[in-house]
Amino acid sequence: MPGLSPSEAAVLETLDARHDAMLARVEAWAAINSGSRNMDGLARMADELSAAFAPLGEVALREPTLVEAVDAAGKPQPLAHGRNLHVQRHGNAMTRVLLTGHMDTVFAVDHPFQAGRWIDERTLNAPGAADMKGGIVVMLTALEAFEASPFAKHLGWEVVINSDEEVSSLGSGALLSEAAQRCEVGLTYEPALPDGTLAGARKGSGNFSAVIHGRAAHAGREPEKGRNAIVAASDLAMRLAVLARDGLSVNPAKIEGGGPNNIVPDLAVLRFNVRPATLADQRAFDEALAAALHGVKSLHEVSIELHGSFARLPKPMDPNQLRLFELVKEAGADLGLPIGWRDTGGVCDGNNLAAHGLPVVDTLGVRGGAIHSADEFMLADSLVERAKLSALVLMRLAQGRLPS
Repeated sequence: MPGLSPSEAAVLETLDARHDAMLARVEAWAAINSGSRNMDGLARMADELSAAFAPLGEVALREPTLVEAVDAAGKPQPLAHGRNLHVQRHGNAMTRVLLTGHMDTVFAVDHPFQAGRWIDERTLNAPGAADMKGGIVVMLTALEAFEASPFAKHLGWEVVINSDEEVSSLGSGALLSEAAQRCEVGLTYEPALPDGTLAGARKGSGNFSAVIHGRAAHAGREPEKGRNAIVAASDLAMRLAVLARDGLSVNPAKIEGGGPNNIVPDLAVLRFNVRPATLADQRAFDEALAAALHGVKSLHEVSIELHGSFARLPKPMDPNQLRLFELVKEAGADLGLPIGWRDTGGVCDGNNLAAHGLPVVDTLGVRGGAIHSADEFMLADSLVERAKLSALVLMRLAQGRLPS
């Protein structure tokens, strides 16, 4: 193809025969339930991935960081996470790339969506096929091709495939941070849209729980002595909801608490998600949240404990990000693939890598859609296509073609 060197073209030609093997691997991995809370399924998936990546580098299964979450009684409880795959290819290359993916899916072990089926000859409907077991297969195949190329000695790389991306990567965040500090470029394998469009700028995301303590009282005899935690939680939810605007999404998602109708409830837990487009939006929300908490505590005479944080910072499409997108766009053009991108409110581990200053393209996986639903699908003809794109990007990074 125009724009490809003979060496690049020779490497990419080897991928044409890989379609059937790639597809078989996606179908096998999609048949393993690896929901974020299914420890047995995640362990099985981790073993599969360890064996698949072992020929490429030094493989380790890293234990997750200990994480707590507030339960419905307002008490912090340990939260289980699976182990995370870490692969390194040691070398003396000046440039090091971090490739990331996730083995977990949103489908619990008791979810009705467990088996795959073919919608038509090119469309596979299967749990995690697009998000992102297909993406991991693309990553693996691209690395195999790259390592067999004459460019491999000029580029170092690490792989992190975590077990908790769908639940904010809290147990794997330290590993992602550690690896990101050793690397200069990030490639993440979330699915592209069906037409191949990539995600550009991403909002950040924070999940919070406000534990509200009131005072119980008899609802009929002396309600004035009570301090209603449910009412206070509802007031806080309304104060947060009105903060939403362009650049800031605020979603009060759940209120837990209360009891018998004849008791003024003394405990409530309000859970909410916040998504800022920029760090300035995030700082503005922090100030507004402090004011809302103060107002609710004063008006309702309750105490409030706030748990949670912004686990993922905003990822704006700044000049640092654009230089990698332009490299990917040029590689796509040389493969006959139009590459475009658009902003999204969704978050992923690309946010985590960008927070460390890495340029990141985070939708290098298969083309697909309807993710997080039983209609999730992967376009099978995108497997080799996307593996070629990543292999070419790796070869060009090894050749020093990333603009400064």
